[in-house]
Amino acid sequence: MVAVAAGTSAATAAPVVTTTNAISSSFADTFADPSIIQGRDGYWYAYATSDPLVANGPFGLMHMARTKDFSSWEYLGTVFNDETKPAWAAPGSFFWAPDIRYFDGQYVMYFTVTDTAANPGGDPAIGVATAPTPAGPWTATGGPVVAPKPDGNGGYFGTIDPAMLTAADGKRYLYYGGFYGGISVTELSADGMHAVGEPTQVTIGDRYEGSYVVYRDGWYYFMGSSMNCCAGPTTGYSVFAGRSRSPRGPFLDADGAALTGSRVGGTTVITQNGNKWIGPGHHAFITDAAGQDHIVYHAIDRGTPWLTNPFGINRRPMLIDKIDWINGWPRTRAGAGPSEGPVPAPTTGSSLGIDSTDPAAGLQGATKQPGDSLGGPTATINGAARTRAAAPAGSLRVEADVRLGTSFTTVLGNQVVATVANNRVTLTVGRRTASANLPADFDRTQWNKLSVQVSGSSVTARLNDAGLGDVYAEAQVTVPGLKLGSAPVGWFGSAEVDNLTVRPVARPVTRLADVPRTGDLLSGDDFNGPLGADWSWVRQDAKATVADGKLSWPLENADMTGSSNNAGLLFHTAPAGKSWIAETKLHLDTGQGDVRNYQQAGMIAYLNDSDFARLGSVAIWKTRQTEYGRELVARPSDGATSYGAAAIGRSAPTLWMRLAYHQNAAGEHVYQAGTSVDGKNWTWGASWVLPSAARIGLYAHGEFTGANPPPVATFDYLKFYESK
Repeated sequence: MVAVAAGTSAATAAPVVTTTNAISSSFADTFADPSIIQGRDGYWYAYATSDPLVANGPFGLMHMARTKDFSSWEYLGTVFNDETKPAWAAPGSFFWAPDIRYFDGQYVMYFTVTDTAANPGGDPAIGVATAPTPAGPWTATGGPVVAPKPDGNGGYFGTIDPAMLTAADGKRYLYYGGFYGGISVTELSADGMHAVGEPTQVTIGDRYEGSYVVYRDGWYYFMGSSMNCCAGPTTGYSVFAGRSRSPRGPFLDADGAALTGSRVGGTTVITQNGNKWIGPGHHAFITDAAGQDHIVYHAIDRGTPWLTNPFGINRRPMLIDKIDWINGWPRTRAGAGPSEGPVPAPTTGSSLGIDSTDPAAGLQGATKQPGDSLGGPTATINGAARTRAAAPAGSLRVEADVRLGTSFTTVLGNQVVATVANNRVTLTVGRRTASANLPADFDRTQWNKLSVQVSGSSVTARLNDAGLGDVYAEAQVTVPGLKLGSAPVGWFGSAEVDNLTVRPVARPVTRLADVPRTGDLLSGDDFNGPLGADWSWVRQDAKATVADGKLSWPLENADMTGSSNNAGLLFHTAPAGKSWIAETKLHLDTGQGDVRNYQQAGMIAYLNDSDFARLGSVAIWKTRQTEYGRELVARPSDGATSYGAAAIGRSAPTLWMRLAYHQNAAGEHVYQAGTSVDGKNWTWGASWVLPSAARIGLYAHGEFTGANPPPVATFDYLKFYESK
């Protein structure tokens, strides 16, 4: 065991810094599709899609901003201007969804080019630009990384929304695509500038866009945004995840459902919760100095949904919240969703008196180096070095940007030894050891990110590009009963170190946030006789019949959205003056894999034909999804309506559905949706807020494409329970 000499005790922890969503509000009203990276200068740099930052402001070709502590921000300008934008883009092209990375000694940005000069009119492709610093200047390459993909019908699939990953096999991958055509992954050349080989499709079409992939505990977690990003006050964007042992998939959700299946899978990462934020999505991930993961995303304040006039540019500022890993899955605030008030900011900087941008000042045995204009002073370790102060006992994370010599060892608490040598990362804790191979072409002379973390009984050493969920090698051991003692952090061997942080690890959250639960039965009907006085119709459908304990309702060739408003609705009196949960059991077989737009049935919370929320099992092109839609009047001057939806859980021919009702502190009426494929295990999803108490009922309709005669929706009951 390598020992480190004792030192002074750690300094008192600094006060907690808080941040409040939207975190971009000090410099922008909209900052959509954000990505983020920590530069070696200690700043966190954020990037956003092309938009005006404020109403009636100039249109910017992707934006940049930075922060040291997430409580104050500095706007840095645009990534491109008309002179520096890609020469191969069509004159009217937009540039969307930047994805920022760092490898091979430079910053690399992937982005969507909505239209190329080769086929003007809408042939999206993926571009790439490089820069010596995270603030630029950015130089675009002479052609796309991923070229436009013809759809065979004279158009092009959605080659949009890139996200890069360096994987444990030593290869770089790029995920891209959207609703039209699905999301694919392609291997990249070693320099990240060109797609190579054949892509692999990882999601079915008509479900996901805005992908982001991270590696954790041996799994690759694919995350994508679902439904609509930009429907103003009815935006229902949400993020869902699947995981795989391979960066090419197949990606399955927590229930084992594939993201490529017609009854498409996805475990909820973030969805709206009934506060002011709706449509949270198109995200990136970061890990802070305390090992806490955070999701950076955009959302819409439902009170101010437009940057410009209604049906103009959506106002999508940047938000951030912590990610809790519960039972192996990423959940925003343990499933509670977007935060509205002050919350602890990501932990930045270092404890133990270390200046993370001048690390030698807090170490004994290290030599200060001038570094460069980006990172500032660095520390060179040749032999042995340690922190001047002792790190506290218990969980601890040590992280730094490193340029490695032949061998470099980090020692925590005189117990945990992590060594990078002989193209391996080796972790030793007592008699337990683990190791992982680095890629054969790993370049130790470039800056990479090294972290060593003790969290309870779990110990991890990881070497990667930039701390964005990528991995060159990760070694893990589990030591039951491990108690890390107080001692200086020590290093042995040779390396140049920058941006060094030593922090206690954030306390993990292991329990999901509370969800609605049913109490006593209040009222309802299980269809054992004719419909009674508690039932009422809007546009009664004579084809709906009650017999044999079921309500059977052939789908009407009708709808409720826009100006259609010709579908029948059947309502039951809801409990008054309390919180409750309405539940039904629906059987609706719309087949699988064929096009049956938009056959559906389910539950509805209804104020009028232009103000409602409906939860349905619905056919959307070749997918079968569970959609929680919302329509309202978005432009009172002429009654124009907006419709959008959130996805919830997965669909099945037999599906249980719930709407949980309560009033929030502002007196608004909140309806949260939940679904189940077995009637026992429930997935709770998005909430919609209505201005007053709604009528609750059932519906069965769709604008038919395929299947004649129409399928029959069969409801077993509609019941109301107390909400516990």
